[in-house]
Amino acid sequence: MRLLLVEDDPLLGDGIHAGLNQGGCAVDWAKNGKAAELALEAGVYDVMILDINLPQCDGLTLLKNLRARGNELPVLILTARGTVADRVCGLDSGADDYMTKPFDLTELDARLRALQRRAKGRAGPLLQHGNIVMDPASHTVNHHDDIVALSRREFAILHMLLDNAGKVLSRSRLEESLYAWSDEVESNAVEVHIHHLRKKLGHGLIRTLRGVGYVIDKPS
Repeated sequence: MRLLLVEDDPLLGDGIHAGLNQGGCAVDWAKNGKAAELALEAGVYDVMILDINLPQCDGLTLLKNLRARGNELPVLILTARGTVADRVCGLDSGADDYMTKPFDLTELDARLRALQRRAKGRAGPLLQHGNIVMDPASHTVNHHDDIVALSRREFAILHMLLDNAGKVLSRSRLEESLYAWSDEVESNAVEVHIHHLRKKLGHGLIRTLRGVGYVIDKPS
């Protein structure tokens, strides 16, 4: 999952960034509203975590501008403002979820997965394709009832392809889901991860469309 974290508190932002990154997410961290606007123009994200009290452009203004442009990116507000009026205002401004500080990182992680799931129109927590079953919550993949060990980025690529079954994803789109701003991207990284996935899960699972990208076909 590629996330945009918008948080001006350095200690809190560092903790969220480290925790979600350790859990397998690629996290870009914008420390003010203007930086967030630039990030949204330049990158593709699955979810945005948004504080309200931000320098240069406050969170609610940023959110309203995002929705005014027709951008449907799932947004979770994470703020110290916890009154009912604050929550109602945030949700009515276009947020999809609302959490107050202090918070538990495992709950934040679960809410992010739920937002991503709903954005894809899925009701259940598992992704299944034939004999392959992926559980994003436990970060496990079963193939013919056997657990398959995947690296963090192998898991992320498989998640992207399963979540978009039937759609061709370009190499650049897969790279965007894998790497945050601070990560070094190797030129053939996606190809290497795809090669490893095929060895572990079968060569017929992921199709290559030369010059276009990769796809997992929908089950017939």
